[in-house]
Amino acid sequence: MIAQELFLGLMLLGLFAGILSGIPAMLAIAGVPLITAFLGHLLGVFDLSFLNFFPARVYGVMSNPLLMAVPLFVLMGVLLERSRLAEDMLSVLARMLGGSPRGMALSVLAFSAIIAASTGIIGATVVMLVLISLPAMRDAGVPQRLASGIICASGTLGQIIPPSILLVLLGDQIGNAYLEAQQKAGNFAPDPVSVGDLFAGALLPGLMLVGLYALYILITLRPGDTARPPVPSNVSAGEVVASFLPPLLLILAVLGSILGGVATTTEAAGLGAIGALLLAGYRGHGPLSALRPLILAGAVAALALVALSFAGTALRAPALIAASLIALGTVAAAARLWRGGVIVGAMGETLKISGMVFGIVIAASLLALVFRGFGGDHLVETMMQAMPGGTWGALALVMGLVFVLGFILEAVEIIYIVVPLLGPPILGTDLSPVWFGVLLAMNLQTSFLTPPFGFALFYFRSAAPRDITTGDIYMGVAPFVVLQLIALGVLIAAPGLATWLPSLILR
Repeated sequence: MIAQELFLGLMLLGLFAGILSGIPAMLAIAGVPLITAFLGHLLGVFDLSFLNFFPARVYGVMSNPLLMAVPLFVLMGVLLERSRLAEDMLSVLARMLGGSPRGMALSVLAFSAIIAASTGIIGATVVMLVLISLPAMRDAGVPQRLASGIICASGTLGQIIPPSILLVLLGDQIGNAYLEAQQKAGNFAPDPVSVGDLFAGALLPGLMLVGLYALYILITLRPGDTARPPVPSNVSAGEVVASFLPPLLLILAVLGSILGGVATTTEAAGLGAIGALLLAGYRGHGPLSALRPLILAGAVAALALVALSFAGTALRAPALIAASLIALGTVAAAARLWRGGVIVGAMGETLKISGMVFGIVIAASLLALVFRGFGGDHLVETMMQAMPGGTWGALALVMGLVFVLGFILEAVEIIYIVVPLLGPPILGTDLSPVWFGVLLAMNLQTSFLTPPFGFALFYFRSAAPRDITTGDIYMGVAPFVVLQLIALGVLIAAPGLATWLPSLILR
């Protein structure tokens, strides 16, 4: 037993060393456990027959219909980011709020909250905010440290505000771990945990976090702090509708179809990808502009089809007409975007991001397999039971470990390392799995802001002017990390923030 514990410790140390060495995370997460397994076999403390289960695990990952939603949500976000809708929204918001420091900062926050529910891709969101909103905030008199913090923190809102790729991955892992833990505890018919549950559970905590950010901005920036006179609002109602209605309708269609029980997460992700394709094709500039009426007809037909689904009607003829218009509009949008060079770039970015996610998922399944082969699951269960405070002590341990790991690992890596290894002892208790999942999502969001490996910081640094130093960026995000920890504390003290909405609309 001592030898197995020693190998487990060496494997975890080797894992962190491999990731920090700079080699691709997928290779480190898969390679270190494999080497450890062979060394353990040579010393008689690991049975290589455990590795026979790995092909079945890979097949399970690649045939999981839930994980098919990941590339679809990524494609939705990339297309929306390239449709130039974001620039129009932020310009309209800034003019509506008059260009004061408070107004500019709050407009960036409001814009980020909306775009977070549309894209959820941190790199694209942060770089876009740097290029579009940073000059405007600096001109309005927002201090550069505060502007840096607002952009970095706002750019990560897509990880907690649904529909979120992070919540999809968490839903998959927590659903599996919860089922296994409950069956082990003697409950052979537990209520399943779905991604829709996590989407509903994360909605109020995500809005609470936006409210905390807004409160901090209001306290920090005084009305008299301005570098230039406020600009009078000259925004027409038509501009507001044209800028905000399309993405809001798309968000409502995707999220509403999941929460309303009309579509599964994967089906809603497909709807989002088609909607984003139609929106990008309609708003795009360049060739084949004569196709815009057909694209618009497809978008209207898509909304009509969603409305028919919510109404529960069986109107076959209108549904067939709507489906035909959607197909024609989609082909027209794809043709226009292909001629404009958008489709190739969007597909390449989608493949890159999705490949990274699935590579980590498959590598982490090998890590979990070797971990169990060394008896790590029993060791973790014993350690959790010995924690002072019982279940709450174990929960504090997991939350503290996730926060610390956020300084050195990416969120996807943490999900597929921590949840399978440390989640079952907690999910086998009476604690709500939805609440636990939302707690993890809120905690994981800080990993994008904590140095030295916070990805939001990397993306900001790559696009920001040279006169904003790395120290300015770190000092700017520090208050927002504290605000996230405060939000996490509120969520721990009030679990109903995460459990009330799912129990209301999904049960």
